[in-house]
This record gives sequence, C-alpha cells and structure tokens, in this order.
Amino acid sequence: MTLLVVHHLEHSRSHRVLWLLEELGVAYELRTYPRDARTRLAPPELKAIHPLGKAPVITHGDVTVAESGAILEYLAESFPPAPDGELGNLVPPPGTAAHRDNRFWMHFAEGSLMNWVVMKLVFVNIPKQRMPFFARPIAREISRQVLQRFVDPNIDAALGLLEQTLRDRPWLTGQRLALADFQMSFAVEAALALGGPQTAARFPGVAAYRERYRARPAYQRALAKGGPEIMGV
Repeated sequence: MTLLVVHHLEHSRSHRVLWLLEELGVAYELRTYPRDARTRLAPPELKAIHPLGKAPVITHGDVTVAESGAILEYLAESFPPAPDGELGNLVPPPGTAAHRDNRFWMHFAEGSLMNWVVMKLVFVNIPKQRMPFFARPIAREISRQVLQRFVDPNIDAALGLLEQTLRDRPWLTGQRLALADFQMSFAVEAALALGGPQTAARFPGVAAYRERYRARPAYQRALAKGGPEIMGV
C-alpha cells in the first residue's frame, strides 16, 4: 500500500486536508511542523518537501501535491467514496447545478474571501508594530480608513453571499457535503474569528454552517490530531 503523508503546519489550511481524510477513512501519516515563534511563518524544513516551503503538502508515493484545493481534488480522485453514500456528492456530476456551485465555491474561498481576510489581518496588526511614537497615530488612522472603506465591505459582501446561499441548504451545493465545504472551512473560520462575535451575529446562517461542520465526528478527529485551524480558536 502506497504511503500517504500529510505535511501539516499548525494553525493553517492543512486542516482542510485532515478533515477530508478523516471523512474518507483513508490511512495517512501526519507530520506536523511548528510555526516560527517570532515570525509565525512555516519552518525551512518544508522547503525540502516542496519549493514553496508552505503547507499543506502531501506526498503519496512519488507524487507530491501542494495547494489545499489541488490536494482535495487529488484525494477525491484517488480515494473516491461510494456514490450512494454520505460523501457521494464530494464531486457533483458534471453539467449539474451542484457541480457548478462546487467549482464556484472552491475558487471563491481563496479568490474572493481569504484575500480580504488576510488583508484585514495585516492592517489590524500594522499599528501594533514597533515604530516611532509619532508614527503610530498615522498608522492607526491609515489602517482604520483602509479597513472601513475597502476591506470590511468586501468581507461583508462575501459573507453576505454565503449567508444567502445557506438559507435553503445545509451545505454549499445542497443536502450533502462537497469538496467546496472542506475548502471553505478555513476561510469561514478565519473570517468569523477575525470579525468576532459581532460578525457571527450579523451572519447567523454562516455561524450555523460553521457549527454544522464543527460537529462532525471526522472534523473533531482532525482537530484532535492536527490542532485548531485558527490560533486561539
């Protein structure tokens, strides 16, 4: 049997991969890498696995796959679930509305939500950096205006679309889990964690969606093995 290894970085997108593997019941070896205590970046050891030096990365025999979306698709192709089972909709049939929805949300996670969440994290932390005392009020005001005018409205728009989609369905493509739900989990966790209780209150459907996937036994097993997706959560 070909060994499947997940190179997992703590508090990262790697959790998506662990969750899917636990749902599929696929055997794997977990190798966890700590973040640098000062920079919070991945350690240099990951560059020996893939030139980008980031996680998640999987190795499956002589195959190496990076990028969480690509990994999820590879795993679904390599270990297809029973079509009539609970995970039979992981990759909906081509030509269906569910297939189109799955493709949209797979790209939306990083293309339309996470980029703004990362930008918010950057601008929230800029005023906390070391700088001359007279520069701090300027940095604080610039950060406030960028967040207020650009970042927060785009996050709200993304979460609003997600809220609307989840009004009539438990999962992103319908009644059963699809790959997009795994891909979106980190983006949802990050957006709600950074926004705090007020954001969860304004988007109750998104908050309920988070609780649904968190309650799944496979998700809980992934947390037990790999730790939480978001630091402090």
